[in-house]
Amino acid sequence: MKATFLPLTVDAARRLGARPLLDQAVRTDRAAAECWTALLAGCGSAARRDLGPQLRRLSEATSTQVGSRWWFAEGAGHRKRVAGAQENLEEAIADGDGQEFALAFVGYDHAMASAVVCANSVRTPKVGEHRA
Repeated sequence: MKATFLPLTVDAARRLGARPLLDQAVRTDRAAAECWTALLAGCGSAARRDLGPQLRRLSEATSTQVGSRWWFAEGAGHRKRVAGAQENLEEAIADGDGQEFALAFVGYDHAMASAVVCANSVRTPKVGEHRA
C-alpha cells in the first residue's frame, strides 16, 4: 500500500522493521483517506469522528516504538510537536476545512516521522562510536 497522508511515517516504520507501528500507521492513513473524502463531500460521517482515535492510537504505537523513557525525556520536544500537529488536525476536522486538513496532515506526518527517526538514531550508535 502506498501511503497518501502518512508517507514519511510509513516509510520510517517500514525501514526500521517496526511492524506494530507500521500496521497502525497504515490503519491511520486509511482512516485519513476516508476522513478526507467525507470532508470533501461535506459529510458529517463516522469517518470524521473515527480519525481522532486513530491518531491517538498512532501516537501510542509511536511511544511504544521509541520507548516511553525517550518519549517523555529526550523526545519530549518531538512528543509536544506531534501533539500540537494532532491538535491542528482535529481542529481542521471539526471545522470541516479540507485545505487546513491537508496542510495539518503534512505537519503531523513530518512530526511523527521525525520522532521515530530521531529516537532510532539516538538509540543506535554509529560505527566507531561508543555509548557513555
